[in-house]
Amino acid sequence: MKTEKEKMLSGEIYYALDSELIRELNATKDIIHKYNALLPSDTQSRFAILKNLIGNMADDKAIILQPFFCDYGKHISVGKRFFANFNFTVLDEAPVTIGDDCFIGPNVSIYTACHSTDPVARNTRQEWAKPVCIGNNVWIGGSVTILPGVTIGDNVTIGAGSVVVKNIPSNSIAVGNPARVVKKIEN
Repeated sequence: MKTEKEKMLSGEIYYALDSELIRELNATKDIIHKYNALLPSDTQSRFAILKNLIGNMADDKAIILQPFFCDYGKHISVGKRFFANFNFTVLDEAPVTIGDDCFIGPNVSIYTACHSTDPVARNTRQEWAKPVCIGNNVWIGGSVTILPGVTIGDNVTIGAGSVVVKNIPSNSIAVGNPARVVKKIEN
């Protein structure tokens, strides 16, 4: 029989208030609290915490400005030369994979957690998660929200304030709510 954590990571319905999951969430929140309380100029301590928190960082050039928020951290993977501005929020119940040379504007949120739209089902605290994948050379403007299950291709710009509800193909610019491709980029 699978644990609730195993169900969560495999995209199955799981009980979100499982004691093992709550312990991990609280441990991550404690680490995030320490990270966000550091002086911004203490780049060495900030990077040391990120290196232990984030599941995979491709190099030592990753920058995530404070404050930063995530659920688990270890389900996040970032590529080379990653930059995220302040108030970056990642609900990483499923893997969140971000490629090389990606820039994240302020107040960006990436969600993997899914909940029923039926209030009775939702109140059982049963949920599921879908991964988010962001390619290389992507710029995500300020206050963008990326919903569960979305893949964003390489060489993409997502305009500020957009809500990304479906996949965005490589070499394009997408804007709006819901985000839609408004221009293709020729390489």
